[in-house]
Amino acid sequence: MRHCPESVQRLVQSLLEKHGAPKGHAALQADLLLEAELRGVASHGLQRLPLLLSRLNKGLINAHARGTGEWRRKALLCVDGERGFGPVVVMHTMERMQPVARDAGIAIAAIRNANHIGMLAYYVEAAARSDLICLVMSTSEALVHPFGGTRALLGTNPLAIGIPTAEEPFVLDLATSIVSMGKINNHALRDEPIPAGWAVDAGGQATTDPNRAKDGAIAPFGGAKGYGLGLAIELLVATLAGSDVAPMVGGTLDDTRVANKGDLLILIDPNSGSGSTSALSAYLSQLRRSSPHDPANPVTVPGDRARARRAAALREGIDIPQPLFQQLTALAAA
Repeated sequence: MRHCPESVQRLVQSLLEKHGAPKGHAALQADLLLEAELRGVASHGLQRLPLLLSRLNKGLINAHARGTGEWRRKALLCVDGERGFGPVVVMHTMERMQPVARDAGIAIAAIRNANHIGMLAYYVEAAARSDLICLVMSTSEALVHPFGGTRALLGTNPLAIGIPTAEEPFVLDLATSIVSMGKINNHALRDEPIPAGWAVDAGGQATTDPNRAKDGAIAPFGGAKGYGLGLAIELLVATLAGSDVAPMVGGTLDDTRVANKGDLLILIDPNSGSGSTSALSAYLSQLRRSSPHDPANPVTVPGDRARARRAAALREGIDIPQPLFQQLTALAAA
């Protein structure tokens, strides 16, 4: 069933405020969840709201926190998120980083003790629209098996990159697993099988049952290459943020533990280099005009399809599974 984005935003924000979030923090968290839905990333959208509310009720989220940080070097900020909403901590941190990035050419922030930060594209696109290159990395609890293994020992460890151009920014957002656990949860919510190759069950056997996959492990994308990239992010974030590594991490998919994963933000002033945003735009246009393998599916660049899905959702409404919408409206009425 499709729903008006504005009414969904109001519902989400009111629920967060009802459970103790101040208006500004509730608005930002609601906006990130809505943006994920608009862009077709349901795994990071409204299905996460009941868990957020439960974590608020149990004191696992400090609804008023924005995070505190110390500049350990001229361009390195170490942040304690103080158990705040992930989006609130990240956006506050990026505000502190911007003047340094424009002055020094680069700023890096390593964050620990913040809650799940959601869809990474949200942050890198915002930075790119402010004329800054942005990289964001995050870790999670052990959900992914190493290449050649069957046991979950790595996080899904996503990476996002935003680069300003003379037109729409380039936005790449990907997990180093073949899929996020949130997407598997979304298939379970819709009672739909997952594609073969996504995951193994608790016994290490391939499965298309999303519920069995939740008790098993997700495959790294691209075999050994995705495993290597995911492991590199795991080590890089843990080194700079002082966060735990995947087998000891919790708090992004449960309502029993404080979130102890890590996040890493990098802002770069493109004006420090010698390139041209107009040249980038011309190159991206060349890619889009290149001959497609299938004439019905023209070549795109990262960020194009998400923007197209967003425009369609604004016109046609957001498709929310009925059980989830009923759960949210029941929470609002309680």
